[in-house]
Amino acid sequence: MKNLSIRLKITLWFTVTMIIVVIFAYLAVFAVSRQILIKTIQDSLVQNVENNVDEIEYHSDISQLLKTHRYDYLIKYGNGYLDIDDDFLSKVNEVYTSLYSKKFVLIYGSNPTSSITEGLDFKDSKIQKVRSNGNWYYVFDRKLKGNGLDDLWLRGAVSEEQGERQMSGLIRAAVILLPLLTILASAGGYLIAKHALKPVQKISWTAKQISEGNDLKRRIDIGDGDDELHHLAATFDEMFDRLERAFEQERQFTSDVSHELRTPMTVINAQCEYTLEEERTVEEYENAILVIRRQARKMTTLINHMLDFARLEMRTGKYTDICLDVSELVDAICSDMKLIHEHGITLEYATETVVLSVNPELFSRLLTNLVSNAYRYGRENGHIFVHLRREQTTLVLSVEDDGIGIEEKEQDKIFQRFYQTDSSRGGDGTGLGLAMVCEIAHYYNGTVDVESVFGHGSTFTVRLPGATSSLEI
Repeated sequence: MKNLSIRLKITLWFTVTMIIVVIFAYLAVFAVSRQILIKTIQDSLVQNVENNVDEIEYHSDISQLLKTHRYDYLIKYGNGYLDIDDDFLSKVNEVYTSLYSKKFVLIYGSNPTSSITEGLDFKDSKIQKVRSNGNWYYVFDRKLKGNGLDDLWLRGAVSEEQGERQMSGLIRAAVILLPLLTILASAGGYLIAKHALKPVQKISWTAKQISEGNDLKRRIDIGDGDDELHHLAATFDEMFDRLERAFEQERQFTSDVSHELRTPMTVINAQCEYTLEEERTVEEYENAILVIRRQARKMTTLINHMLDFARLEMRTGKYTDICLDVSELVDAICSDMKLIHEHGITLEYATETVVLSVNPELFSRLLTNLVSNAYRYGRENGHIFVHLRREQTTLVLSVEDDGIGIEEKEQDKIFQRFYQTDSSRGGDGTGLGLAMVCEIAHYYNGTVDVESVFGHGSTFTVRLPGATSSLEI
């Protein structure tokens, strides 16, 4: 069973279930068929006799009947006549009904079983059972009442064999149809299972193609549908989309890192080769070492930022969130960074009490990167303004500057890793500052937006959900 496909397992289970149902159906038919047969025969016998009771009348004078022709079939009986209506049915479904005198003289009707029932006492409204030549017969008598009818009896008779013939026909039909129904149901179940599980096969095939060919652009795409397998296929397609984006990002990230590390490594190697070519003065050795140290520090910073990105993206970093008043953290960071005073730029800040569950290290890096970016691209004697506020349950942090601004065509690119808008102004950076800000905001299910007018400054706005105005959260 372990090596069978799912559709075969479903079909086998369905077939076995159908066979069991058919077997129980056969047992039920054979168990109750005789009781049903006897009851049906007896009910038919009684019903036919009772229907004929009212079809017989006695007339002592028939002159009026003869004049009006209001009679069907007249039989001389005693001092009068018996009028037998046309609705008198002597044979219905092998049930024979006959009219007898109390002395067992047949007056009207047909009874092939007369030799069998001859001498059997009349019993009003009683079913009697007699056996002849291995067959059972049922007999039902009704005594007629009324003027001139008191000595007459209606006797109905039917053979049990007649009912058995009907039942045997039903059983033969069941013997043929039920197995045929089982086969058709099994075949239909197999086709339905095959069709229903087709998306699973396509999922497996697509996953195999991706695995063997490393082609993440393949999709399952089984068409429209609203069942569980269509939802599963859609989920897999979404997963493949995310995997493709992730691999593309990693491929681009690797390329960018290689490019960024190539320059300092080239400088270090060139400086080492230059220094070792011949004996140098102490001052030249010191200059070479300073260059190497500067490039090494740049590489260290870049590697640390890369590790931070990896921890954030993989959610493997142990960033412990605590409930804190973010305004105090913003005040402390801005107070320290205000002392930089680079390019004569003035830093101002205003905060409201905003409480949020956040990691202080991550939030500090987010704000530090935004302020550092404002310093780097600010104008001489310019201004930076930091504002912290709460909008309902959202923390809103904005960093505004009046620096060189960002061209509109570049505003969608500045959050990409290693992207720098102005190499002459941003040469000391790694190109990861704003990308880290974006990653931290996403880490807390938040957003970061930029509004900028080229030549007039920029405003970066971070929104993080879950803020309150009290430490009791």
